[in-house]
Formats: sequence, C-alpha cells, structure tokens
Amino acid sequence: MRYFIILIFSFLLLINGCNNALTRNVVGSEELYESNIKTQVYFCPQDDCSSIIKKNINNAKNSVHCAFWDLDLKDLINTIAKKSHDVDVKIIIDNRNYDDQIKGDGVKVAKSSRYMHNKFCVIDNNQVITGSMNPTERGSKFNNNNLVIINSKYISENYEDEFNELWNNIYSSGDNVKYNKINTNIGIIENYFCPEDCKLEFQGGIYKIIDLIKNAEESVKVASFSFTHEELADELLKADINGINVSVLIERRQRNVQNSQYTRLKDFGVDIKVDGNKYNMHHKFIIIDNKIVVTGSPNYSFSGFNRNDENMLIIYNENLALRFVREFDRLFGEGEVV
Repeated sequence: MRYFIILIFSFLLLINGCNNALTRNVVGSEELYESNIKTQVYFCPQDDCSSIIKKNINNAKNSVHCAFWDLDLKDLINTIAKKSHDVDVKIIIDNRNYDDQIKGDGVKVAKSSRYMHNKFCVIDNNQVITGSMNPTERGSKFNNNNLVIINSKYISENYEDEFNELWNNIYSSGDNVKYNKINTNIGIIENYFCPEDCKLEFQGGIYKIIDLIKNAEESVKVASFSFTHEELADELLKADINGINVSVLIERRQRNVQNSQYTRLKDFGVDIKVDGNKYNMHHKFIIIDNKIVVTGSPNYSFSGFNRNDENMLIIYNENLALRFVREFDRLFGEGEVV
C-alpha cells in the first residue's frame, strides 16, 4: 500500500512538472512584490521631454542602454556621446532611420525586416524611460507624445533582457518576458514585449488589452496614432453596445489608411474623433475605468503586436491614470468628427 501511495505521488509530481513546463510559468509572476517603485509621466510638447531624457541620462552612474526607432535631437546626441566617456553607453537605432547621426562602438543598427519600433532607455539597471516619443525634433517639440519613467529593478531587468536580444541581432522573437506581472507599492505593473509576449497562447499584448476592455465597468478611452486592428475595434463596439462609455481619438492623417477602423467605428455610433494637432497625435495609450493605463510603443495594428519589436506597460494606478485622462480629454476636446 505504501509503495502504491508513493507511486501515485510521484506520478502527480511528474504531471505537475509537465504542466509548468508547457505553460512557461513566468518567474514569480503572481507573487513578485517590489516596494519603493517611483513613476513619472510627461506629455510632449507641453513638457520639455528632450530635457527630461537628457537629465536622466546625465545622471547615469554606470550604464545607459537605449533602443530607438529614430533619433535626431542634436542636444541628446551630444549628451549621449559625452556620457559614453564615463559609463557604458549602447544605442540601437532602426536601420530605416540611421543616417550616421551618431557613431562609435556603442552604436548598433537594427537591420531587421520588421520595424524595431521601440523608444526606451534602461539606466543603471534601475530606471526605464519609455512611452510613445521618438527622440526627434518633431517627437519632442511638435507631436503629442507621452514619456513614462519607472524606477524598478524588475522592470529594468525585463527591458535590459530585451535590449540584449536586440543588441545580439535577435529581432521579432526571443524569450518571453521574465517578470510579466509585478505587485508594487503603487499597484500592479504588467510588462510585455511584442511579438514574443503578444501571442494568443501567452495571453499578453493585444489579448490582454481586449480582456481589460471586456471587463471594463464604466469607460474606455483610446488615443492612437494608427488604429487598424479589427479585433480590438470589435471589442470596443461590444463595450459601447453594453453601455460602456467608449471614446477614441486617432491621428487625422491615419483615418483613411488601409484597414483603418475610423469610419467603421463612427458609423456604428462610437464617439470617435480625429485630432486637432497640425503635426501628429502620436500617442498609443488606453485608459480603462480611469484607473488602468496601457502605454508603450505599439500602434493598435496587426504589425504593432505581431511583427514589430515593441514594448508595452499596463499600470494599475488611479493617480497615473488620471494624468492620462487629462491629456486625453484635452486632445479629445480639440478633435473633431470628419
């Protein structure tokens, strides 16, 4: 009898081990806790986003690792070049936007068939700067963008892992994010890198956003430079029909591109507008119930979640969400239906 019980117990352990291997259990995803998390959010062009990035890079003590879709801010380029004499500086730029604007052993050109569409920096393995802003003159001084700064060792480790993959020429693939869900003193923070963390079986990326919209209780606000993702539009239509207050703002020049969901959502009665900025409304964020913020580099498109190298954060913090609400309401008030 004792032998039989041991045999059954061993079998159950084996099954449990197999299940964990099959589900790719993320390290401590449900139990991780980090205190002393600090977040800051800025909105360009009203905030001087260029100076904010320069200040944080100048304050680096050990390392600055950045992945940029584009870079042409001369002051920032000079700051990066000077800082490279004191700390470990590495910069990755997508090959479509590299024009010898910055040179040296610490510069890598991402030669990928897809877009390396990130806009992030990891500083001293403890601070991440991310959001929708490309560090360019237009991105900083004319386009509507957001810049989020998080001081977190776990989030920084995630971004450093992603940076190292890109530095080693691993594009549009790679390992799943190590810490995709962290409990913190300011609330839960989730972290995803597309396309590897944005597939259906991982329940990340666009599928996580869809799940948040399905569970919205009061409102969903969307601001996106490009909006061509049909499945996301479907979920917004369902939410609107179910009485959720849905508001959508997209860049004016993107309303008639192929697969744009602007006309479809408008025709079904969703409160949707194009922006009023004569330059670009370049945000990519969603606010759920004025309490949860989704932000990062992906546009709400198939390529944004399934092809390009992108990064995304979901932050469950009402104070931060209300900052985004004020930005959304301001821009939505300047928009119009066309």
